[in-house]
Amino acid sequence: MTQNAQTKKNEQQFTSISPSKTADADKLVEVITNALLEKKGEEITILDVHELTTLTDKFVVCHATSEVQIKALANSVIQATKEELGESVWKEEGRESRRWVILDYVNVVVHIFKKELRDYYALERMWNDAEVTRVEDN
Repeated sequence: MTQNAQTKKNEQQFTSISPSKTADADKLVEVITNALLEKKGEEITILDVHELTTLTDKFVVCHATSEVQIKALANSVIQATKEELGESVWKEEGRESRRWVILDYVNVVVHIFKKELRDYYALERMWNDAEVTRVEDN
């Protein structure tokens, strides 16, 4: 990678020059977390994993108390990212079962759990070397 490409990469704040990645992961995370807060997502946590894996740059993890709330959280994220950024989810899993929904935006992956499953799978422990940011509702 040339020095100019490295500088451009740093300025755009993403870890790959892949055109399929969103130019500003931080803006995407902001829209996602606001959508989760709006629908009362619980214990919203951002894991910065860009130095630990090539799968994605960040995980946004939260949980809900019911299957209805899980659906509302997922729908809120999908709607907000589309309306505010023009971003569509690349892949999604679990919206029908509503126990663990994964919304993959390539460089940001959203995990919406039922509380019991979040405790069981413990993504935060699995990725314990990641930089962790907890999102608080102001």
